[in-house]
Amino acid sequence: MAFLLLLLLLALSAPGTSLFSPGSARLLPYDLLYADGVRAYFARDWPRAAELLQRALHSYSQLLEARRGCQGSCREEAGFVGPPAAPSWEPRFFDRVLQRAECLGECLGRRLGSEPSLHRASREIQEDFEQREPYNYLQVALFQLKKLDEAVSAAHTFFVANPQHLQMREDMEKYRRMAGVKLESFRDLQATPYWEAYETGVQQYNVDKYLQAAVKLEESLEEVLLALEDCRALCEGPQEDGTEEEMQPGLYEAIAAHYIQVLKCRQHCVLEVATKPGRVSATDDFIPSHLDLLQFAYDQVGNHALAAECAASYLLFYPSDEPMLEKMKPYRAELGEGASVTARENIQRYVQRSLMEKKLIYYAVEHLGGTFNDPDPWTPDELIPESLKQKHKENQEKQRLENLDVGEQEQTGPFTFEGITVAMDSHQLNGSQRVVFDRVLTDSECKDILRLAKAAGGTEDSYRGRQSPHTPHERFEGLTVLKALQLAQDGTVNWRDAKLLLHASEKSRKIVESYFTPGKRLHFSFTHLVCRTAVEGDQDGRMDLSHPVHADNCLLDPEGKECWREPPAYVYRDYSGILYLNDDFHGGDLFFTELDAVTVTAQVRPKCGRLVAFSSGGENPHGVWAVTRGRRCAIALWYTLSPEHAEQERMEAEDLMRQGDVEQEPSHADVEEHMGADHSGGASPEPPMTKGRARSTSQRRTSGSESGQQPQKLRARDEF
Repeated sequence: MAFLLLLLLLALSAPGTSLFSPGSARLLPYDLLYADGVRAYFARDWPRAAELLQRALHSYSQLLEARRGCQGSCREEAGFVGPPAAPSWEPRFFDRVLQRAECLGECLGRRLGSEPSLHRASREIQEDFEQREPYNYLQVALFQLKKLDEAVSAAHTFFVANPQHLQMREDMEKYRRMAGVKLESFRDLQATPYWEAYETGVQQYNVDKYLQAAVKLEESLEEVLLALEDCRALCEGPQEDGTEEEMQPGLYEAIAAHYIQVLKCRQHCVLEVATKPGRVSATDDFIPSHLDLLQFAYDQVGNHALAAECAASYLLFYPSDEPMLEKMKPYRAELGEGASVTARENIQRYVQRSLMEKKLIYYAVEHLGGTFNDPDPWTPDELIPESLKQKHKENQEKQRLENLDVGEQEQTGPFTFEGITVAMDSHQLNGSQRVVFDRVLTDSECKDILRLAKAAGGTEDSYRGRQSPHTPHERFEGLTVLKALQLAQDGTVNWRDAKLLLHASEKSRKIVESYFTPGKRLHFSFTHLVCRTAVEGDQDGRMDLSHPVHADNCLLDPEGKECWREPPAYVYRDYSGILYLNDDFHGGDLFFTELDAVTVTAQVRPKCGRLVAFSSGGENPHGVWAVTRGRRCAIALWYTLSPEHAEQERMEAEDLMRQGDVEQEPSHADVEEHMGADHSGGASPEPPMTKGRARSTSQRRTSGSESGQQPQKLRARDEF
């Protein structure tokens, strides 16, 4: 097996060409620039924010180019030339390994102008850049600077990779309606050339313009193979797994583990290249499909020599494909017995290299443990060890079904919420990260949940009305989802009503998630059905509030106009929501203020089915006016992006609901039907919510451990 490893290393060390010319200027780490840019953004220092975010994007691009270039030049400078003599293979082999490591370190240091380790960012920061998150901040900063065309380009670049982002979707519509915006400004600043060529080629193919289709598909195939090489080169970079092993493995175990990880990364490059920005699933059989389309296109224009070449290349992936084998027969007859019909050389190299890598990976999985989700449906069955074949088939089928589900979602567009309307966005609410949805619940659903509240209020438990913790002029009642299901299990309250509370809160979560954090799951932090009732005869001359002005994840300091995100505040909360159930009371409106807790910026009147959602930080101080008559009921909702802070009681409640559904006959599926489908809208251009991944310039890298409680994720707005 060691000899096979050496052969593969020799096969993979062909000379490469540098894509990045060395420069003398020092490249600043992109994550530091990003952190400073986000901080300037929240300080509303738009010129500095725009400058730093653009520099961060440029630095990230240059870093990737430097890594790819150094991998190529060092393969040539410190490559493996010929197999070493058997008795002394180990020192000779590791001599070349050390030379390659020295070459890479020196090359990167020269190109970056600093120590390469300074440019290692956290996995979360890398994900932000892979998902083009900096462009979301940048478009707002450029918009504030009146650089409309640049703002549109930045917004479009973000939207291409995040088409499910409903707020950006509405922003794009507003940009299109703005006077003075040029059509050519809607361009993708990170467009990959092969996607445009591929889609143009497929379009030409579908309208029988085969010659034009062949030109574009050839262009796409060439660019795809280059993109694969770029992706594979980056697989050899530092591995950021965020963990630190308690015991370091031995020399050969460490080499094997890291090398197999690199091979798996290289194998999955085909999925990365075949996944269009903004899509979740990859295009099936991306490279073979090029050859299939090219074969037919060349056949239709009468170029049977090239058609035969493409067919032979396709058969490298699927050697027993009957339709393609049948097509080869007339080609061979026409070209003559002496004519050689061979597959393309670059496709032969691609398939041979891929099969060698797969053989090593499957050997490691079988003998050393681990898993491998093979990205290619064309992997020969005989290559897979007998003990892994069943698992391989299960993975392939699972992937096929997932792709079908994702494909249906991508065809229908973003998750919609039928009938729901955006009553007010952040612009109308005079703030940021605020929105009001109407028609989330029907009148009937509101009445059912109010019935639940009334029934629970008559029980001998902590829900019974007591003096509000915020004012002596109101009684306060609160019911959690777990308590509601427990009361339903005991027969105290209606089972269907308790389930409806759970479903209504989950529907609200999906709406808030789709609006503010598409693609990133929001977890419940706490769910509370709350009723506030005015104490009769105790309202004259009342001057206090039903709920004083506060922020949900930081300690509000009105005098200093600050909000300190530190305990005892619930610092892990990211978004908040209130789903109202009624409006037959006096007072009780929600209002937002400035940081001074006095200047009211917006006010929202409760009514059945109205959902108010907003980010939980100091950008959204809020309070509730006094309830002076009647009973005000609402479902209070808090969400977190941190799964470690997910509401445990809710998980128990969901288990209880599933258990109850099994016991109850007939089932209560009508609750879900009664809830109906969903629809959500967008908001005007406004500050996007930071995911808290940019680190301060004062922070230095340490290799942290995940043992014990995980540290709180720093959010960029906290630094500000």
